[in-house]
Amino acid sequence: MSSTATEIKPSKANIGVYTNPAHDLWVAEAGPSVEDVKAGKDLKHGEVTVAIKSTGICGSDVHFWHAGCIGPMIVEGDHILGHESAGVILAAHPSVTHLQPGDRVAIEPNVICNACEPCLTGRYNGCERVQFLSTPPVPGLLRRYVNHPAVWCHKIGDMSFEDGAMLEPLSVALAGVQRAGVKLGDPVLVCGAGPIGLVTLACVKAAGAEPIVITDIDEGRLKFARELCPGVRTHKVEFSHSAEDFAAAVVKLMEGNEPAIALECTGVESSVAGAIQASKFGGKVFVIGVGKNEIKIPFMRLSTREVDLQFQYRYANTWPRAIRLLKGGVIDLRKLVTHRFKLEDALEAFKTAADPKTGAIKVQIQSLEEGESGS
Repeated sequence: MSSTATEIKPSKANIGVYTNPAHDLWVAEAGPSVEDVKAGKDLKHGEVTVAIKSTGICGSDVHFWHAGCIGPMIVEGDHILGHESAGVILAAHPSVTHLQPGDRVAIEPNVICNACEPCLTGRYNGCERVQFLSTPPVPGLLRRYVNHPAVWCHKIGDMSFEDGAMLEPLSVALAGVQRAGVKLGDPVLVCGAGPIGLVTLACVKAAGAEPIVITDIDEGRLKFARELCPGVRTHKVEFSHSAEDFAAAVVKLMEGNEPAIALECTGVESSVAGAIQASKFGGKVFVIGVGKNEIKIPFMRLSTREVDLQFQYRYANTWPRAIRLLKGGVIDLRKLVTHRFKLEDALEAFKTAADPKTGAIKVQIQSLEEGESGS
């Protein structure tokens, strides 16, 4: 197999960030090797080699490290983390014609079967045989070089690699806002001011929702939300409060309006219950957050108020839209990247992302620095 490998000269070792069932976290050699990248080896039909520049740490990465699983997705061996990445094309298989070395891309971290019903109907996030990078046992993107199908590498032009890495969480939020049906003037509640909640906040603000209330247990994150989207109303959640207390506080902040749509970004049982309690008759609670396998919900409140309860799993067909929004300046997520680390310092990066006391929103790891292809 020949490729454009002669145009690249990567010299830095390919290292990655690993965890395992014992909850260890370490940096070690990862594939493909520098020698294989130089020689263009193992580059399959339709694939490109990407030099990863920036990767964000997702809450799921921390969860796989600390808990070893998310529902049925279990870490059963040495496992590479990371799925929010952008980089530059180093080599392309001859079958790839729309990408070439030097192109800046963001990686949509899935490989689908293209044969099951979800794939054939355009809802490929439900692919029955999906390989989602960083979800065990599929290795993730927290490394320097990776081979990936070109169809899932989206050109980002002169967009920064940091913004390119933010396209993944933006896609999560876009999928939720689109499927929830947020419209101009809708009173909207966002539960949770973590990274996904804050990106969702930016999306509903751009979509014209009004008023908007965002809730969290951390006053620091609510302060960040007010700085990110001036005019947003915030409510600090107290564990001693009931769902009814929560709902009353939200409606008061909305000047008597009940949320038409609540975008729940925590997956926490009490937060889901509060969102249901607050929603108007005929409203919707759209759950983006990931929670326990089983939770209790106020069934009769849903029933007697005809509140729709809807859920989300990843995203589909959102990346081109996300790129347009960032490139056009409709949404600006640069403030969300609060901490940056080199790949060699990944352990410190993960500790920072996992510790609420650091004030971290989005921690990004730079595998290769700007202007560096590893050569």
